[in-house]
Amino acid sequence: MSLVTLSASVAEALASGAPVVALESTIITHGMPWPQNLEMARKVEETVRAEGAVPATVAVLDGKLCVGLEDAQIEALAQARGVAKLSRADLAVCMSQGGTGATTVAATMIGAARAGIKTFATGGIGGVHQGAEKSFDVSADLQELAQTPVTVVCAGAKAILDLPKTLEVLETLGVPVIAYGQDQLPAFWSREAGLRAPLRMDSPEEIARASAMRAALGLPGGQLVANPIPPEAEIARDVLAPVIARANADAEAHGIRGKQLTPYLLQRIFELTEGRSLEANIALVLNNARLGAQIAKAISALPGK
Repeated sequence: MSLVTLSASVAEALASGAPVVALESTIITHGMPWPQNLEMARKVEETVRAEGAVPATVAVLDGKLCVGLEDAQIEALAQARGVAKLSRADLAVCMSQGGTGATTVAATMIGAARAGIKTFATGGIGGVHQGAEKSFDVSADLQELAQTPVTVVCAGAKAILDLPKTLEVLETLGVPVIAYGQDQLPAFWSREAGLRAPLRMDSPEEIARASAMRAALGLPGGQLVANPIPPEAEIARDVLAPVIARANADAEAHGIRGKQLTPYLLQRIFELTEGRSLEANIALVLNNARLGAQIAKAISALPGK
């Protein structure tokens, strides 16, 4: 029995060597409210198609790891309640119990790699949370990047995190962190995190060649491509800093931690910015989908891929 269920369009694309871009589903179920989540999911898929690649949204439906969803499945997921948030630790359990769950960055990478997809576009990755030296709250996304061979395009780690510590952990794990088109590391809603990126690349072709070289060397893991949010959509770092501090303080006061922390913080920041954070989030996801499709095309064009 196959562990992965491919949609017809994804199966056809993979069989013919056409470019495919994996997309996560947690952003649909836990990242945005209805109906913006459905509108965003459709726009992201349309953006990938417009760039000449095939979108493959990943989720677990009735125990099946689905790589590529039909529109009706995406709409049902966008309205569903009580959907599990799946990472490496609980993906197999959900599947074995016939459950339904949305995939985080880590779980989406696993699904993409199982299907043979080399590129994945998302909003932002998880990382080291504020106060992790006491809570040990570090996202499984970082370990996944160190062991699963998928190039992940994001707008940086989520700005609610401890970004310097996140960068240090990625360096320790041997994950290439590539800023796209600039020297500064982007910070999700903001174009700059105040941190210099370890690597910079300026074209999808460069990123594709680096991915191929990692494979040729037998190095485990993927690449993290940090793509800055478009200038017109960004929220400046100095504007966001007090908002994030307030949201973290509120979470601490309410005892919110673990898997509930990130969705709570994103919702609280949405409230405190009067919706600006959601508008920025949508813009950066579409921007990452566009670049992800361009990278997937560059990888598919490599000789002997």
